[in-house]
Amino acid sequence: MYGWRLRIGLIVPSSNTTMESEFHRMRPEGVSVHTARMELTEVSPEALMRMAEGALRAAELLSTAEVDVIIYGCTTGALVGGMEWERGLVEKIEDRTGIRTITTAGAVVEAMKALGMSRICVATPYIKELDELEVKFLAEHGIEVLAIKGLGLRKNTEIGRLPPWTSYRLAKEVFKPGADGLFISCTNFRTIEIIEPLERELGVPVVTSNQASMWAALRLIHQPVEGFGRLLREHV
Repeated sequence: MYGWRLRIGLIVPSSNTTMESEFHRMRPEGVSVHTARMELTEVSPEALMRMAEGALRAAELLSTAEVDVIIYGCTTGALVGGMEWERGLVEKIEDRTGIRTITTAGAVVEAMKALGMSRICVATPYIKELDELEVKFLAEHGIEVLAIKGLGLRKNTEIGRLPPWTSYRLAKEVFKPGADGLFISCTNFRTIEIIEPLERELGVPVVTSNQASMWAALRLIHQPVEGFGRLLREHV
């Protein structure tokens, strides 16, 4: 069967066109990815909170595929209500399904801790309000954001159409000396091709939303993966 080592259940916004493709490119042999969706077209705090109302139903559907882990695959969708809200979301899904659950936002924080990142720069496709909420969420976890720059996009399908050089150039623009890591946020922002070039050029670890989410899942089977940065190569 597919997923003989690990079945990943992925909950994504309905308009996300990137996360599934990047997960399939990163997944090792024996790992399968199974997806459910929550309605979202505009990336704003209000829309993200409404989207979360569909999380339990999506998780229930994934549970029928007997997945081993559920990933709530939306970065700002998990951090929009703050640290305690994110933890409560995880608890609700786990209570409903009995399946271990990880949010992308939570995976990102754990990835940064594993890499020793505490003073970072952040690149996003988001509007300013979401950038501010992300800075606040990371601060709640003891991570200082030295600089953050967003593209100001609201329509999620516009984010999904961006080529990888957009995230690469944005990351280079926002990076500041003194940072011990770089984070590129958003599961719909294409990034996996540019993680290793950025790590070589900047000399610091790079975390992206999809990379951190896959890492959190693969830790369950202790499976490193080459080609997508230090996190998946050295810290699984």
